[in-house]
Amino acid sequence: MSAPLSDPHDAYAALRAPNFRDYLLGSFLGTLGRQAVTAAAAWEIYRWTNSATALGLVGLANVVPLLLFSLPAGALADRVDRLRIITRSQLALAVLSGLLALLSVFHERIPLWAPLRAGNAVLRSIAGIFEHHVGTEALHFDEPALPLMFLLLFVMATLRVLAWPARSSVIPRLLPRAALSNAITWNSSAFEIATITGPTVAGFVVAGLDFQSVYLLDAALGLVSCLLVGRVTCLAAAEPPTPHHLGQDWLVGARFIWNRKVILGANTLDLFATLLGAATALLPVFAKEILHTGPIGLGWLQAAPSIGAFSMALWQAHRPPLVRPGHTMLWAVAGFGVTILVFGLSHWFWVSFLALVAGGALDNISVVVRQSLIQLLTPDALRGRVTAVNQIFIGTSNEAGALRAGLMGALVGPVNAVLIGGAGTIAVVLLVARRVPALRRVPALHTLRPE
Repeated sequence: MSAPLSDPHDAYAALRAPNFRDYLLGSFLGTLGRQAVTAAAAWEIYRWTNSATALGLVGLANVVPLLLFSLPAGALADRVDRLRIITRSQLALAVLSGLLALLSVFHERIPLWAPLRAGNAVLRSIAGIFEHHVGTEALHFDEPALPLMFLLLFVMATLRVLAWPARSSVIPRLLPRAALSNAITWNSSAFEIATITGPTVAGFVVAGLDFQSVYLLDAALGLVSCLLVGRVTCLAAAEPPTPHHLGQDWLVGARFIWNRKVILGANTLDLFATLLGAATALLPVFAKEILHTGPIGLGWLQAAPSIGAFSMALWQAHRPPLVRPGHTMLWAVAGFGVTILVFGLSHWFWVSFLALVAGGALDNISVVVRQSLIQLLTPDALRGRVTAVNQIFIGTSNEAGALRAGLMGALVGPVNAVLIGGAGTIAVVLLVARRVPALRRVPALHTLRPE
């Protein structure tokens, strides 16, 4: 007989709910494809330009939509059917990935029209600011498809931002509350694994086939994701509706987080740790210039964090909910900073690989705790807007981290950029532990309730 959903120690409690199971698989496939596309596009752009600044600008193309559209996206998720937002945005992303594939295949046939020439001139001037020591002859901003690639990445990032609050806030409506903590663990772990595995898939597909195959793979995964999420139905909300004066307020999510110092502390910790510890953004540079490995080696380096995250996800799912989640999160992020330092100092492939494995495992702990605190402490009627603010925290740190790593790598070199990030991550942990002592005293996750 299968274990009941109410069993807090049942590692598969949430997966026994068909709604959540379909949603989890669909979300995993969509995220996997998205991360693969981002990694492949960055790699192709680096191949065209030979510029670390260009890698950083890929992060910028993802950051700007976060800042512009996250808050209205949160309000949209609290007013419109969340599943409809998810499926329609995923369908549009699949179409755009198909356009990326066409752009990659026919990039040499694109005429150098005046707007494209002007776009390349702007990109070249930005790179010249940060890479003046390299010399303009080493940088190549003459590919007509390059501005179009950045434009498509920007539009795709906008669609993902508009859908993300709906994706994150729909989970508590898919299964009984008794299984919610377990569902958050599985969803956070699946997201983390897909986030880190996507670039790995991209590395191997590019090595074995080509860039356009990655984009077509994402389009196919997006369509499957639409079919899976389209089968899902939501349960009735457990909490009463939000008062009308809060219903139209985009900033209510920000005020909610500001007044819950535990959530604010967890978000701050994760934001700066991700911003400073984004060593993976420089993996193409490390693989080529420092570790002297080819596409297969780069694929394994990109796989390393996913191996650690997957192992930790399985371990967490089979363990009871954390008794001291905030305390554990602080130690996990500090350990993540140490692994970044080891990676930056290493000149040996296997040492770098193992450091990334350990970093992925520790990062998974942080992700699970942060997401659990947000979902468990937020009423359903506010989850869209609270999740939107969280998206600004974390999404901005991911993409701004890539921008920071690329630009700092251009200014002070990739090794120094990574070492500064690792040391900064540890410093942030010490600061948050001192300024938000309530984070260390958070009780077991399965005891938390919305405030």
